[in-house]
Formats: sequence, C-alpha cells, structure tokens
Amino acid sequence: MDDSIQNTGSASPSNVGLALLQTMRPKQWIKNLMVFLPLFFTINEAWNLDDVSQGVEFISKSGAAFLAFSVLSGATYIFNDLADADRDRAHPRKRHRPIASGRLGTKLAFTSAAVLSALALGGAFVLEPLFGAVTLGYAATMIAYSLVLKSVVLLDVFAIGTGFVLRVVAGAAALQVPISPWLYLCTGLGALFIALSKRRSELASAGDSASQQRDILGKYTLAFLDQLTAIVATSALISYSLYTFTAPNLPDNRSMMLTIPFVTYGLFRYMYLVHTRNLGENPEDIVITDVPLIISIVLWLAIGAAILVVYRA
Repeated sequence: MDDSIQNTGSASPSNVGLALLQTMRPKQWIKNLMVFLPLFFTINEAWNLDDVSQGVEFISKSGAAFLAFSVLSGATYIFNDLADADRDRAHPRKRHRPIASGRLGTKLAFTSAAVLSALALGGAFVLEPLFGAVTLGYAATMIAYSLVLKSVVLLDVFAIGTGFVLRVVAGAAALQVPISPWLYLCTGLGALFIALSKRRSELASAGDSASQQRDILGKYTLAFLDQLTAIVATSALISYSLYTFTAPNLPDNRSMMLTIPFVTYGLFRYMYLVHTRNLGENPEDIVITDVPLIISIVLWLAIGAAILVVYRA
C-alpha cells in the first residue's frame, strides 16, 4: 500500500465524505438483501398472520440486520481498496477509485473502516448474539478474501459464495428461526454462479492484460470458467428444484415447484447477459437495470409469497 497518496487536507469535508461513501460502494449493498430470505421463507411456519406485532418485530429485526451488514460490507470494501491501492492505480478504470486516486487518504480510510466495523459488529451483537457471531465470521471471511483468498484459484470464488451464505445464515440468526439446509445450498451455488460469471467477464474484458490488471485472472481461462459456470448453474437449478419438493418448511403439496420456471429463466437470462453483452463484471448493475430479470424476480417473489401464505402449515 502506497502511503504517499494520503493527503486530503485540501479537500472539503463534503468531498471527503462523498469519496468515503463512494468507496463503501452503496450500490453493492443490494447483495445484503439476502438477509431477508429467511424472513420470506418463514412465512409458512413461523409467522402468525393474526399477530401484527410479530410481523413488525420480524421485519424490524431483518431491517436492522440489513443495516448492520450494509455498514460492515462498506467497511470491508474500504479495507479491500486499501489492500489493492497500488494495483488499482495501474488499472484503466479502478485508478479513479478514491483511495487509488488520492481523493481519500489511506489513514482516514483505515480509521473510517475500523470505526464502521466496530459500530456494525457492536450493533449486531446487541441485536442478537448469534447474529453478531455470524456477522463477525462474515467480516473475517471478507478480510481474508481481500488479503489472501482473492489471489488463490477457486478459493476466490468460494470465498464470495461463502459471503452470500453467511448473509442468509445471519438473517436466520437475527430472527432465531430454523432454515432448511437446502436454502443454504441453493444460495451458495447461486453465489458461486455469479462469482464465476464475474471472473469470466473480467477476463474477457481484460484480454491480454489480464495478469497485469489482476493476478488471479491470469490463472483462469474462458473455457474453464464457462465449464464451471455451466456445472454450477445446473447444480443450482437442481438444488432449488429439490428444495421446493423436500424442504420441511415449505407446503406439503409441493406447490412451490410453480416458482421453478422463474428461477430457471433468471439463470438463463443472467447467462445470456454475461455471454452476449459481457455484463457479469458488475452483478448489481444487472439486477437493478435488466427489466426481464427484474420482472422474473418480482414474479418469483409474488407467487412464492402467495403460496406460502395460502398453504400455511
């Protein structure tokens, strides 16, 4: 890390604050919506629809969990940019990031990340000790990723997948509700699919300069990533299908299988965008801008919620 670029004395507080917020990547906080999955999949068993206060409590706890993860993930992004500052300065796009460009000093960035982490973890333990422990595990995983794992073939994408699974586990811990292991498996495979697609798009965009932009990209090939993506996508679809058939927390009449077509379309649509438009490098952009994918997600949520409410245990 180059400490020579750390002077923010000439910058106004508003500009420094904006640079800090930009480094925290608020657009990527959409990933933290995964903490709401346990809230959604407990409608069938844990919710008492006649008790409004219970619903308010569940939603409030999930909202607090989302806030804690958003603050913590913002801090981990700051740590990541501190670790990558020197390499980012050689990247055609990442060199404009606040820390790499010098708009946010390294000392201020580190202090901010430490304070935000302490606030998020402290709030997490206050909300629910088990939730705090899972959140701490997430922070440790992401720091390990930033410092070591993102340079190790395959472990880099597994670390990303683990982060998504821990979000779901944390969401269940915040509500103190059990969740089927099938949901964790589906989440992990789905996250692995997104991570592999991201690596593919990064490699395709980098071309001959892949190794210079990021060491790990030089260790992959497009053919290898395409094979892994196809395997993981198939596994994710099969796992979700089995989840709708066998999970004990879902309706016994297997009506949740009606949501399988929307998950299938979503996977296929995402693969289409990755392979034909090379959009996988920024998954959050796909999720918030691609109208067909958004419609598929909304229909999945609407039909799934209707089934879980109508066919309650």
